[in-house]
Amino acid sequence: MKINISSSSLLKALLDVSKAIPSKSALPILENFLFVAKDGRLKVTASDSELTLVTSIEVDKLEEEGSIAVPARHVMDLLKVLPDQPLKINTLGESSFECCWASGNSVLPYFPADDYPDIKLAGEDAQKVIFPAEGLAAGIGGTVYATADDEIRPAMNGIFFDIDRGETTLVASDSHKLICYTVPGVEAAEKASFILHKRPASVLRSIIGKDVEKVEVLFDASTVVFTFGETTMVCRLIVGKYPKYRDVIPQNNNNILKIDRELLLSTVRRVAVCANKASNHIKFDLKAGQLEISAQDLGFALASYEKIICDYAGDELTIGFKSTFLSEILANLNCESVVMKFADSRRAALILPSEEEADAEKVCGILMPIMIA
Repeated sequence: MKINISSSSLLKALLDVSKAIPSKSALPILENFLFVAKDGRLKVTASDSELTLVTSIEVDKLEEEGSIAVPARHVMDLLKVLPDQPLKINTLGESSFECCWASGNSVLPYFPADDYPDIKLAGEDAQKVIFPAEGLAAGIGGTVYATADDEIRPAMNGIFFDIDRGETTLVASDSHKLICYTVPGVEAAEKASFILHKRPASVLRSIIGKDVEKVEVLFDASTVVFTFGETTMVCRLIVGKYPKYRDVIPQNNNNILKIDRELLLSTVRRVAVCANKASNHIKFDLKAGQLEISAQDLGFALASYEKIICDYAGDELTIGFKSTFLSEILANLNCESVVMKFADSRRAALILPSEEEADAEKVCGILMPIMIA
């Protein structure tokens, strides 16, 4: 292999795919980037066997095609301290390569490309869906925090993609809270679904650039491939059945609170300072035009309450929540005011943007209450 390439372009490509490099692997070859120079481009691959990222960049000059596996940490460390300048990469014999720049060079080991494992893509029966990139990134960001860490029910550790013609609903739940985020403008031939683990979902969100318009998705029963621009992400899906989430969305919660989201969030956080650190329980006391939020920790003689003037229509109601769960939902809603709908003190509350918000139908949250002593 012998190529000339911009050091900054190479560094950007490596940063884009480095999230798939494992810190330590049972397969040492996976601690390397796979470089393949061909047809005037350099393709860079990184993988931990569960998640694979591939990107491609144009080289300034390709003198000799070839493929090698290069140590990820050493190459990244070198490029991070090099100013932007032309870089020449060429192999020396069968075990080392050199990086040459204007004032010096560095010699590093490489490993045979044949040692790098093959990447399994989606099969011939794969289904194709096209997402608007901005909507997909927003949907992942709006749901991934609600996923679980459940060894018994692995399906709860990911985001459920409920795909329909024209739109897709992303769903995440840890059994205490449930978030649904609807992404419009999706191109799909038929209804389908899959479960994407939280880690690749977070990686995908972080690497979708603002200049990306569409993300093409191919998936079968076990593998999904996301393609946008010069980047491809391949990962395994969670195999399992996701619960029927639509059955738990409340339909008849007639006690309705409308309130400024930032005001409610800041109040919950202030009052929760005095909540029991193990339970994080807070209490809502609702009556016409007023919400009182309180918390106490009898073990440390702590107590706090705050009253807020609000728009509340319904029966007088006392209901408890875990403050950390409520704060998470409120912090991840992107709206000025929220509506909370309650049935009674024992049934789940529905949280969504107010009807005046443009995204009122896009996202909703469900939060289970806790018993109040």
